[in-house]
Amino acid sequence: MELLVYCLLFAAGFGGGFIDAVAGGGGLITVPALLAAGLPVQVVLGTNKLQSSFGTSMAVWRYAKAGLMKTPGLKIAVVLAFLASAGGAYVVSVLKQDLLKQLIPWLLATVAVYTALNRKFGIQAGERKMSPVLFAVIFGIALGFYDGFFGPGTGSFWTLAIVALLGLDLKGATGYTKAANLASNVGALCIFLQKGSVHYGAAAVMIGGQLIGARLGSGMVIRKGAGFIRPVFLTVVFAMTVKLLWEAWK
Repeated sequence: MELLVYCLLFAAGFGGGFIDAVAGGGGLITVPALLAAGLPVQVVLGTNKLQSSFGTSMAVWRYAKAGLMKTPGLKIAVVLAFLASAGGAYVVSVLKQDLLKQLIPWLLATVAVYTALNRKFGIQAGERKMSPVLFAVIFGIALGFYDGFFGPGTGSFWTLAIVALLGLDLKGATGYTKAANLASNVGALCIFLQKGSVHYGAAAVMIGGQLIGARLGSGMVIRKGAGFIRPVFLTVVFAMTVKLLWEAWK
């Protein structure tokens, strides 16, 4: 690869790390950048999982220090998300994804509309509607598998479910989401590494940008809280919805 390509990948890693730490959806930036670098699709997916795992690790570490990793059931969700994601990444090579490509944008659009219309969504802690353990089991398996199998919007689905069912505010939900996302990233990454679907040079450059972006993004979340997360979350979900709709139906 040329120096300019590596510079662009570093910038994409920075942008993806910042967005991911705040609201998820950093793949909107990093995946197109890797595709533009001319890598095969499977290598793009594997490389993206590797570099994003480092950025998410940085965010998780910052959130843990800030006390945002104490939600009951989180450890169960992390373990199940890791295992289910590895299973999803294995299955993805066998089954077709055409139906998912057409269905997921509409689910994301529902998340965006619900969040936009509900002005108090995640601003303050709400009422818990489900046992933390039951929540961890159901969503750890379902969203972990989905992240390994397909991926786009996983963080948004986690955030919506956590706020709606566990009653956390957006700040607390972001901490929970990042821990579960890290587990599912690493689970899927194990399968991609086994298949040799990683470009280590591209990943190394993007990891540098990811770590810086994730540190800055997580710092903004810790300092500014739900009021800062909400507009970024909405922007990312709307952008991801439009992008996926275009790719699915063009």
